[in-house]
Amino acid sequence: MINPNCQGPNFSRRSVLQLGVWGSFAPLSLGGLDLVSAQARAAAATNANFRRATTGKAKSVIVIFQWGGPSQLDTWDPKPDAPAEIRGEFASIDTNVPGIRISEHFPKLAKHVDKLAIVRSMTHDDPAHLSTVHHLLTGHLAPRPKSDVEPPSSKDWPFMGSMLTKLLPNEGPLPTSVMMPWVVSHPAAPGGKAPGQHGGWLGGGFDPFYVLGDPNDPGFQVPGLSLADGCTLERMHQRKRLMENLEGRLDSPEVTGSATTWSPKHEKALTAVVSASARDAFDLNKETAETRDRYGRHIHGQCLLLARRLVEANVPLITVNWHNDGQNFWDTHGQNFHHLKNRLMPPADQGFAALLEDLAARGLLDETLIVWTGEFGRTPRVVAANAGREHWPRCYSAVLAGAGIQGGQTYGSSDKFAAYPASQPTSPADISATIFHALGIPHDLEVRDPLDRPMRISAGEPLLSLFA
Repeated sequence: MINPNCQGPNFSRRSVLQLGVWGSFAPLSLGGLDLVSAQARAAAATNANFRRATTGKAKSVIVIFQWGGPSQLDTWDPKPDAPAEIRGEFASIDTNVPGIRISEHFPKLAKHVDKLAIVRSMTHDDPAHLSTVHHLLTGHLAPRPKSDVEPPSSKDWPFMGSMLTKLLPNEGPLPTSVMMPWVVSHPAAPGGKAPGQHGGWLGGGFDPFYVLGDPNDPGFQVPGLSLADGCTLERMHQRKRLMENLEGRLDSPEVTGSATTWSPKHEKALTAVVSASARDAFDLNKETAETRDRYGRHIHGQCLLLARRLVEANVPLITVNWHNDGQNFWDTHGQNFHHLKNRLMPPADQGFAALLEDLAARGLLDETLIVWTGEFGRTPRVVAANAGREHWPRCYSAVLAGAGIQGGQTYGSSDKFAAYPASQPTSPADISATIFHALGIPHDLEVRDPLDRPMRISAGEPLLSLFA
């Protein structure tokens, strides 16, 4: 077995050839995925010359995915006049926009509703976590809808960030799409990891760059931007020269299938490692203690702070998934109110409010679209036996802000029990179309799949009336 670390200067020719280029950059790997591949797929994009073609003004998008399905009644669409078994235990409070009330457990966000467009008419008919994640994050129905048994596959539609990598590859040292702090999965779902978070039929080379781990951990770092122990930049340059010297000889029968030639993507790898801007973008130690405290010293808050830093570094799409909390996320089948009040809503309120304040103060909110959503909502009627709410895709809420979104408004409405839309029904695909529009990409743009068929990038329609 070849040791791909930086210790020891002696490599046999056969060892180097077997190791291949990616072995020479083993310190860049991150959980089996790497920053290098994120940049390589940008270079391979066939639409590299694509230019903005809509009135969208977003330079970056932050998707705050509240994995598990938050209750619409207990967050953004309270029904204070409904019977107790519908309205639940929480009161509603006034916001800084007259006539718009939200849950009492979003007190910080209540001060920022003038920046928000609250969509209260989200709807679809899929009660399964996994296939619904695919719908939300790709803008298309899953190959097998209403299923919690289908893991990710090459038949899936590409994740929005993967499509962006094809259409608008980032020219700097950072990837086009970053996802953190994990790839969502559900322990109760036979399929495990949710589809729709990968390159799908575009191929694994278009997967987002996954930042896996807790940014709130004092020892947190992004391994893809770290050199292995004992490795130096000079040694990285030596490896580069070694691979360049071997070019022209890689047609030897000794070469394994993993060996490749030196190419611009490997230049990108070295650039990423030595780039101060790439390292700084992921370095939360550059933030003041006061700023970190304002976001909250918890994984969700620190992920949102990291998202803000990536916006400043011009990363087009950052996805912050609700973390693996070991307690079923926002999937509150039992003790809904206890979990919302004590575990879920406080960090969600603190982190989102701090992000809005921070982006606005830095002059970035007008060019950054924020989308806060789950994959579905919860049943209007509380389960009496355990105070839970079950899956309910027929009506739920999402929130958008920034990038020209007119704040202080609600879009659509629900009926008296938040069970069905009363006006302007909105699908997850419409949210993806709105994201593409905000980034200057026509939602009906077509790309070619592996069978050379024209495929529309989103099945939805953008919510144009949200924009000022």
